[in-house]
Amino acid sequence: MHVMGQPTWAPTDPLIPLELPTPQPLDGELRVSVRAIGVNPVDWKMRSRGPLRLAARLLGPAAPFVPGVDFAGVVDAVGRGVSEVRVGDRVVGGTDFSRGQRGSYADTVIARPDQVHVLPDSVSFETAGALPVAGVTAWMSVVDLGGLREAPADRKRVLVIGASGGVGQLAVQVARAEGAFTVGVCSGRNAERVRALGADEVLDYQAGDPLVAARAFAPFQVVVDCAGGYSPAACRALLRSGGRHIMVPGETAGAVLQMLVPPFSSRLLLGRVTTERLAPLVALLAQDRLRVEIAHRLPLAEAEQAHALSQSGRVAGKIVLVP
Repeated sequence: MHVMGQPTWAPTDPLIPLELPTPQPLDGELRVSVRAIGVNPVDWKMRSRGPLRLAARLLGPAAPFVPGVDFAGVVDAVGRGVSEVRVGDRVVGGTDFSRGQRGSYADTVIARPDQVHVLPDSVSFETAGALPVAGVTAWMSVVDLGGLREAPADRKRVLVIGASGGVGQLAVQVARAEGAFTVGVCSGRNAERVRALGADEVLDYQAGDPLVAARAFAPFQVVVDCAGGYSPAACRALLRSGGRHIMVPGETAGAVLQMLVPPFSSRLLLGRVTTERLAPLVALLAQDRLRVEIAHRLPLAEAEQAHALSQSGRVAGKIVLVP
């Protein structure tokens, strides 16, 4: 199979084309012919030194290292005991290095049934491929950890910081689908895009401190920070009693310490892709109630360029690789 990977565990290794033996699914596994791959910050963070890289090295397969989680494609083989999907099914899902699986920057991936969801014909592979990590993280931020469904109707208010990014755009739409009054924070050039996604109000972070401006719409049930760099204490000050502050990019020691500060309403989150968590997102896609804004489509061979774009922090939407 064809992959883009690092030949060794050296953090300075570039991503290069590699040919690996095409894997056969074992009992309880399925194999997918990949048609689209979503790019997430976790992909390039796993390439550098840090906890994600260490976890991938300890729990994942031996080198070469193949990054990536998101994928969409067609099941082309199944192992014994797999009844949830069949050969020929269109699926969306995510790889999991903790199960010894290589990443999704490949034309073929191995997964288990609880890592994929069958994809309706009406949803394109590119749209689906951009969904898993960002969509699951957005859903968990707003609904699961954010507790939006349990909040009284008149208190369903959500603030999304970084509302034009990969997770942010989906968090805005999930909040609106759940009936929340939604405020997005982004640059002025992306304001209309975020408003079109369903934000009731849009705050331009270039026009002043957006957390100060957000006080006019507080208190919020959920504050989702997809951008980083904002004071957790200032975010928590915008919450109603029982509300939640979710930090999506949380890898720093400082962010971890913020979880230990009373009233313990800050949480770090990177959503793990499962069938159960994909189900409501795929349903929203099929109903045309969720859009995935794709900013760049690149061939898999240009994975290095995709990572450079993602690291710039200036991409409005998702980046998709096509094998």
